[in-house]
Amino acid sequence: MNLPKSHTALAYWAAGLTLLLWSSSYAAISYGLQVFTPGEIALMRFAIATAVLMVPVAMGRIKLPPKRDWALLAFLACFGHFFYQLSLGYSMTRLSAGAAAVVISTVPSVTAVLAMLRLKEHISTRAAIGLGIAFVGTLLVTLGRGHSIHFEPMAFLVFVAVLCSASYFVFQKPLLARTDAIGFTAASLFVATLLFLPFGTALPAKLMAAPWTQLLSVLYLALFPTVVGFVCWSFALSRAPASRVASFLYLQPLMGCLIAWLWLGEIPTWLTVVGGTLAVIGVVLATLPGLKFAAWKRRMEPDLSRP
Repeated sequence: MNLPKSHTALAYWAAGLTLLLWSSSYAAISYGLQVFTPGEIALMRFAIATAVLMVPVAMGRIKLPPKRDWALLAFLACFGHFFYQLSLGYSMTRLSAGAAAVVISTVPSVTAVLAMLRLKEHISTRAAIGLGIAFVGTLLVTLGRGHSIHFEPMAFLVFVAVLCSASYFVFQKPLLARTDAIGFTAASLFVATLLFLPFGTALPAKLMAAPWTQLLSVLYLALFPTVVGFVCWSFALSRAPASRVASFLYLQPLMGCLIAWLWLGEIPTWLTVVGGTLAVIGVVLATLPGLKFAAWKRRMEPDLSRP
């Protein structure tokens, strides 16, 4: 990709902004869960994002996928948004925001594995070791609530969220060949909003009684991590090599923990620190260039991870 240096630099700034916004979403979700249920947060978040994106769609600035793709798109939205948001939200009723950010950071490596299994490609020894290390690290984070290890079934829903997100990214590739990423994202958000409507029965009363700070956190989720984050990410991928842009995601666990500390006062436990370090090392080993991922990278880039 031979682009002017100014374009590439702007792309990296956009990727950095996306990293900041997506990392902050875990703290925003955790803060909103003090008043709202995971389904209610997702409904408000997606409904606001849909209302914002409808404007450029109506103006013709964003082109939606062709009609023949909407059945598959709706199916993918069920996994990539509906089940993902519910699994992440309910797991965060037991996990801290920082811990959730650590586990979700393994999405790129899980996406790589699913893509290679789909293409029936060989997984290198180094990649397998990296995935094993990442799994051990995320297991420590998930089991290590407080300063001791104990089993909490609800917390394990975060692994369901990882699988849902990875599946969404792998199987959206054929659709992205016929439409741009922003159009696909907008359409999938529209579908997800409809899926979350049943969770809105108690929302009117809660909205009247909710503190304005919680309402602002949901508004922030909708406008910044969702709308601005995806737009910036798509811009970055269109202006710089996908592998370099994706490398920004390695910083997401650190940024997520830092923002959770500043916003919520969450102090990471030693288990979160150890597990998070192992998870990041494992993800880097599994996804570094030169790991016999050549065919996968040609067919499956870009690889994503988001809240």
